[in-house]
Amino acid sequence: MTDDEQAPQRPGVLVRQAASRLETAGLPSAMADARTLLAHVLHVEPVALAAIHDVPPEKADVFRQLVARRTRWEPLQHLTGESWFRGHRLVVGPGVFIPRPETEGLVQLVKDWLAGQGAQNPVVVDLGTGSGAIALALARECDADLYAAESSDTAYDYARRNIGTEACLRYDDWTDCYPDLDGQAMVVVCNPPYVPSGTSLPRDVEGYDPPEALFAGEDGLGAIREIVPVAARLLRPGGLLAFEHDDSQGESAPAVVAADGRFNSIADHKDLAGRARYVTALRDKVAK
Repeated sequence: MTDDEQAPQRPGVLVRQAASRLETAGLPSAMADARTLLAHVLHVEPVALAAIHDVPPEKADVFRQLVARRTRWEPLQHLTGESWFRGHRLVVGPGVFIPRPETEGLVQLVKDWLAGQGAQNPVVVDLGTGSGAIALALARECDADLYAAESSDTAYDYARRNIGTEACLRYDDWTDCYPDLDGQAMVVVCNPPYVPSGTSLPRDVEGYDPPEALFAGEDGLGAIREIVPVAARLLRPGGLLAFEHDDSQGESAPAVVAADGRFNSIADHKDLAGRARYVTALRDKVAK
């Protein structure tokens, strides 16, 4: 450590130096990442950095170590150990899919639909919950009974920590989960893997997010083909299936649902960027 590094450092100087390193590494949000990492080290919100006069040398050293890891494109959420989803804090790390902002729109679709049903404590099942982001958000934002399933050991541990007692969580594969809820669910929701195999992904995704949470066969529809019949089994007549898909699947993902033959009112919805992103469908009221 140089003499300068052994002295207290101004937050603004540290952030600018770090942002320069991150920009050189090709990271697209260098300044925001630098501020987030320094705030994490100092246990404050990024907006509070302006009120801090000096950063102790030992804290500055920890910050520089995290910045060095970020220059190697290690996910920011792995460095801080947390992710935010619809304002809810989640514990995340290696081995669990990091929630994306796009998925917040899926939660909003479900929330809006439930609000229009007027049902008392409807049953909602989240297939392949991962970190528990969707289940936790719906449990906190809707008057519903939430059930979630996850079959990855690591992801299940994160989901258990995040969900706690706010939803029922089972260690189970989605293909045969919750047989005791057959025909009872008002909503089945899922953010499945949907990336076509062989697709090139950003450096802080590939090699960090678990492959089984990303890729789903040559056309990216393998997991969707699995969850549609599961949803048909779980949903009550008139219940809602809602899931996320790749923006290239605006026609092919709804077609998978239509091919099952047990759903109607099949629709595709765009995300905030105007890209095809979510499918919703209603379980036929005449059971098949």
